[in-house]
Amino acid sequence: VQLQASGGGLVQAGGSLRLSCAASEATFSSYDMGWFRQAPGKEREFVAAISRSGFSTYYADSVKGRFTISRDNVKNTVYLAMNSLKPEDTAVYYCAARTDATMSRLIYEYNYWGQGTQVTVSS
Repeated sequence: VQLQASGGGLVQAGGSLRLSCAASEATFSSYDMGWFRQAPGKEREFVAAISRSGFSTYYADSVKGRFTISRDNVKNTVYLAMNSLKPEDTAVYYCAARTDATMSRLIYEYNYWGQGTQVTVSS
């Protein structure tokens, strides 16, 4: 499956953005999906995951209560709504798809990756 992330940009601290990740396949509903991010000079880290049905979600502690992951299996798209953004949220955000039917926060357990979209939060 090919993944295309979009929606990044420059926002002030306290602001909001919504990222989108469109999948190329109609079998999108067969994948658990995740969002990850990588800040300059840091390793890629887990942000959020959602089950293939959309009923279960999982968040990193650093974004819990501020970010919301969701999906639309008709539009083959997963979203990441980001509120109360902080300068430390600045990173390239990546979406990823996992074929196994368990949500994961582990990078190596995801099979397909999008190209990333830049989010910059100014103070």
